[in-house]
Amino acid sequence: MEIPTWIKPALMGAGAGAIAVAIVGFNWGGWMTENAANDMSSENAKMAVATALIPYCLQNSKNDPNSMDVLAKFGEANSYKRRGIVEDAGWATPLGAEKPDRELAEACQNALAENI
Repeated sequence: MEIPTWIKPALMGAGAGAIAVAIVGFNWGGWMTENAANDMSSENAKMAVATALIPYCLQNSKNDPNSMDVLAKFGEANSYKRRGIVEDAGWATPLGAEKPDRELAEACQNALAENI
């Protein structure tokens, strides 16, 4: 059986087209792998929980007997140290957790900075 001469260029063109479609799709078309989608949804879920818990953190800051001292230190600190101040004060530690939540501390320090 003889293979027609036009098959080889047709298959090479189809392969090159498939590669081009994949490159365009993943780079500019919004396609992503399952792992990338899972990572993105996990990050969005963490941020949504942190946003929902901002009132909890702000209430903790109001209920803390040392809040005036902590807020004074918070106001004097640069933006890099503010999250640590909120974490050390315990305002970003959800009920039942042993350590502060990083995303909640970041969201809370942004909310506190707006209120100062």
